[in-house]
Amino acid sequence: MRNLLINIGEKSKKAFSNQIITKKKDKVLKDYLFLIIKNKRKILRENIKDVKNAYKKNLKNNLIQRLILNDKKILEIINSIKKIIKLKDPTNVVLEKWKQPNGLNISKVSIPIGVIGVIYESRPNVTSDVASLCFKSGNSVILKGGSEAFYSNLILSKLFRKSLKKNKVNENFIQFIDIKKRTVVDYLLTKMSKFIDVIIPRGGKSLVKKVHELSSIPTIGHLEGVCHSYVDKDASLKMSKKIIYNAKMRNTSICGATETILFHEKIVKKFVNPILNDLEKNGCKIIGDNKIMKFYNGNVHKASTKDWSKEYLTSVVSVKTVKNLDDAISHINKYGTMHTDCIITRNKKSAKKFLNGVKSSIAMHNTSTQFADGGEFGFGGEVGISTNTLPPRGPVGLKQLVSYRYQISSNGKIRK
Repeated sequence: MRNLLINIGEKSKKAFSNQIITKKKDKVLKDYLFLIIKNKRKILRENIKDVKNAYKKNLKNNLIQRLILNDKKILEIINSIKKIIKLKDPTNVVLEKWKQPNGLNISKVSIPIGVIGVIYESRPNVTSDVASLCFKSGNSVILKGGSEAFYSNLILSKLFRKSLKKNKVNENFIQFIDIKKRTVVDYLLTKMSKFIDVIIPRGGKSLVKKVHELSSIPTIGHLEGVCHSYVDKDASLKMSKKIIYNAKMRNTSICGATETILFHEKIVKKFVNPILNDLEKNGCKIIGDNKIMKFYNGNVHKASTKDWSKEYLTSVVSVKTVKNLDDAISHINKYGTMHTDCIITRNKKSAKKFLNGVKSSIAMHNTSTQFADGGEFGFGGEVGISTNTLPPRGPVGLKQLVSYRYQISSNGKIRK
């Protein structure tokens, strides 16, 4: 295993050393698109193998739902690649330039990061999204997908390599580790810093926690998505009901799903029943504080302090009353994970205070937290969402997969 991984690392470094022009990058992506369309039935057959194995292993339902591919999801993969093709190449762009009084002409120019290692679970679309984004941004990528999606990931990565080969580009820009042993991840995180420049984890809490604890390589990502929707005293009931339902129930298994609803205490009596009844009648379990238990006429379970920190990823939601806007901001900054948090209000001043006050990497106003997605941001896709304090933050797309260097020129200047 050790020799195989070192060999993969060396091949990735070598591939990265030969940068590809934009026209060639887009041709590779167009051919990859064509190969996915041509091999759709084969991809679905490979995916069925993974799904059958997942049921045999009694994997959680939310993991199986992420794993399943169908015609709709294949179309989403295709559309994502189409969007990436249309986006501008983010490399070799002059970000800033200026001339110093000392005679130096300084340019800040975008460059690829290098070799990116992506460790992920369940979602096969991550393979195509990450491969496309990393390649378009000039990076080579080492993919370590979860064993539950082995066959789906393998065929999608092979088709990308086939497109690279067809266009006479080093196939090792994209490499998929086809070893199922869990020790592979440990070795990547602790012994591959010579070859990998950044690690991006995408998966459950246990995987991401392991990456953060073990990695000797810089990481980009988020541990959990404890997202909040705060209904302010100046909110519209009609809008609140629509946004909250979508933010929680559209897809309960994604990291951008709202896990805690906060109500301003002044609107609890009027708002809590229409909003929470809508959730409960559609199968959502309500966990509430004392005031919610008092005013909600449906079935509510008593909340404990631990519930404010939970990422459910299913049809369960925590509900709390807050005294005011400051109390809401304070709660989010204490219990949230700096992922995505929203305020629903008609008061622009309150909205501005919320957007500036929460520590979230994505702060929203009158918007469903389910929009926390690179594709929805116009990024074509994402390799993940980052809640790091340092950039990049939020969805990590093409423009976030580059670094920069300073290029200096002068007319023979020397420093005195």
